[in-house]
Amino acid sequence: MSQPLETGLLRATAHSPSWAMLSRLSPDNGPAAPSGQEPYRRAETAHEQRVDFCIPCNPYFPTPEMFGRMQGSLESILKYYPSDADTVTAELCSVLGLNPQTVAMGNGSTELITWIDHLLVRESLAIPIPTFGRWTDQPLETGKRVDMFPLQEEQDFTLDLQEYVRFIRQRGSRVAVICNPNNPDGGYLKRHQVVWLLDELSDLDLVVVDESFIDFVDAERAPSVADEASIRSNVIVLKSLGKNFGLHGIRFGYLVANPALAAKVRKALPKWNLNSFAESVVFMLKEYGVEYHQSLALLSRDRANMAQTLAAVPDLVVFLSQGNFLLVKLPDGVDGAALRDRMLTQYGVFIRECGNKLGSTSQFLRLVVRPQEDVQRLVAALQACLPSGPTGMARPQAHAAPASPPSLPALAPAR
Repeated sequence: MSQPLETGLLRATAHSPSWAMLSRLSPDNGPAAPSGQEPYRRAETAHEQRVDFCIPCNPYFPTPEMFGRMQGSLESILKYYPSDADTVTAELCSVLGLNPQTVAMGNGSTELITWIDHLLVRESLAIPIPTFGRWTDQPLETGKRVDMFPLQEEQDFTLDLQEYVRFIRQRGSRVAVICNPNNPDGGYLKRHQVVWLLDELSDLDLVVVDESFIDFVDAERAPSVADEASIRSNVIVLKSLGKNFGLHGIRFGYLVANPALAAKVRKALPKWNLNSFAESVVFMLKEYGVEYHQSLALLSRDRANMAQTLAAVPDLVVFLSQGNFLLVKLPDGVDGAALRDRMLTQYGVFIRECGNKLGSTSQFLRLVVRPQEDVQRLVAALQACLPSGPTGMARPQAHAAPASPPSLPALAPAR
């Protein structure tokens, strides 16, 4: 029998509590996570284990073999210093085909956001909301003016670029940020649209394109604008390796910019700001490129299946996404925070309600894409917790997923 969980922790901060914190509060109710050589088989006590729909990880990467290699090297990884950041960065650039002079690696993308704010944001920053909270919280904490551009639900939270540019001009913002795909709705701007925005804002102090979830995009083959950032005077593209590789705990990410901008950030970072786990993973990547691209294909398939399954839940609105998560709107009168608490304590399903995101309310949930077995458990918990509609039928879903998911795409070679 699991111990009761104190749900007050879930309401204490602007972000969800860590998985480690939840496990310490209820140690007999650990995660239903991959293990050893059988990464997706549930233990016999799976019904007592939590399933995480909150933290946006890639469930298919790293491979069990990669975990085994790290486990076998655990003593040396923990005991000895890592190489300096330049060495790890050079290897990452070799894998990704980037020029090391245009790259700075950080201890998670949030470290890079912090330094971007301290070094490059002087007075004001424009950002569409809702979005990733550090892009509003960090500059506010250092006394900057944050000009927030509200995304509209009736427009499916789509960012109207012309209106955004007009907003920036009216406010006199000197820095502009977009997240592409955006978090929490998964809205995606195509590459040519982002390039247009960069052209329009070439006079600003800085334009940041946060591409933390860009590898999950299947709408076009080459969605990133990192190549544009490396040759423009005022553009930074931010990447998060933890989200793509399913390794949030390692805390590693990088930015791409022109050599002068990248060097300014790189010089501010500690020489050993990357840990030995990050180094270990980066130096394995060349061997596992095919498996990584396969994981993205599997996740794309799961996203379509999950959206279709959720769209069948009565009175649940599902928004199309290019991230590894889906934004859903709960029926009128349902409190997302209360629903989250009940789903976790009674059904072991951990979800993210968006009431503490600026520009959102607790009527919205962000649900991480997971395999269909886990989605069935999520849906069963939702159906048990949500009030039944008058007809028991789902209303028409203007934002729902296509009727049939795409077939598994052919794997691209490792890039």
